[in-house]
Amino acid sequence: MLTSVDTDLIRVLADPLRLQIVTLLAKETLCTTHLVEETGARQTNLSNHLKVLREAGVVETEPCGRFTYYKLRADVIASLAGQFADLAESARAAAGNKRSCP
Repeated sequence: MLTSVDTDLIRVLADPLRLQIVTLLAKETLCTTHLVEETGARQTNLSNHLKVLREAGVVETEPCGRFTYYKLRADVIASLAGQFADLAESARAAAGNKRSCP
C-alpha cells in the first residue's frame, strides 16, 4: 500500500494559476489565446506556467496551424488521485494506532 504522494507534482499544482489552467483544461482543450482570456494572465506568464505543466507531464500539446493547443493528461491526474486515495486508506487503517511516548 502506497503511503506517500508525488510531492513534485503537488508543487507543480500548488500554484494558483497552474491549478486554474488545469481546471480549465479538464473541461476542454484550449490554446494559449483562450487561456489568456480565461485567466487574465499575461501571455508570457501563462507560457511559463504551461512550460512547467508540460515538463511535469500534466499537459500535452497539439499543434494546430499557428496555434498550440493544450490538453490535460487525465492519466496523470488520476494517478495522483489514486495516490491520495491510498494515503486516505492507510490513514483509516491506522486510525487506532498510537505510538507511546518514552
